[in-house]
Amino acid sequence: MTLAQRLQADMTAAMRSGDVLTRDTLRMVIAAAHNAEVAARRPLTDDELVGVLTKEAKTRRESVEAYEAIGRTDLADKERAEVQVIATYLPAQLTEDEIATLVADAIAATGASSARDMGKVMGRLSPSIKGRADGKVVSGMVAQALARIDLAGHDHGGAGGA
Repeated sequence: MTLAQRLQADMTAAMRSGDVLTRDTLRMVIAAAHNAEVAARRPLTDDELVGVLTKEAKTRRESVEAYEAIGRTDLADKERAEVQVIATYLPAQLTEDEIATLVADAIAATGASSARDMGKVMGRLSPSIKGRADGKVVSGMVAQALARIDLAGHDHGGAGGA
């Protein structure tokens, strides 16, 4: 069963059981997937569908922050619940330690030595983190790791050149 078929079957099951939250969330996700299919002019692969799901979850997480900032905890709770529904269809999320290991491996593989190499490292990481980690978190970890390398390089280079 493809991911699209699973979403459709689960939406039908939610309709039958009266699970309004799951039904409405899956309807929105399926509509977003349909729009992506129309734009691509072909059916989406499961990987592309995971991308749509990731985007939908990210949008809702951003909405949670916005609603909490204005004191609308009722709306924030609804968005949080929708994120939980969507998360059941996403690959298992990477832990911070797993991300740190992937970052270190990508830096080593690309030979990155400064913040200028950020794009190279992120390009190497993107396929392995897609749908499994928040890109903003990963890019922050990459930036920190590259800054440490850059500082270490300048400390040694400055002392040796004097």
